Amino acid sequence: MYLKNLSLASLFAVLSLGALTANAQDSVKPHTYMYGDHLDIAKVLSVKQGSGSGCGVVESRMTYLDSTGTIRALDYSALAQGCDQDN
Repeated sequence: MYLKNLSLASLFAVLSLGALTANAQDSVKPHTYMYGDHLDIAKVLSVKQGSGSGCGVVESRMTYLDSTGTIRALDYSALAQGCDQDN
């Protein structure tokens, strides 16, 4: 019985920690990347690419942890995933 309660408590703790991280990602003010910026990226949490039709440049956002454990967001331009690498 004790092991079952401990397992349930651990599961709820892990799930609530994931929800806190997701909420924190949405509340972070993004920084727009400029060529030459020094980026302190320890771990990438998510990458979201803007929708674009066909092949071309789209706006993207990367949410990451820096070396101090602070959640940060970076907006940047990237080539759309739908490109077939045509020359």
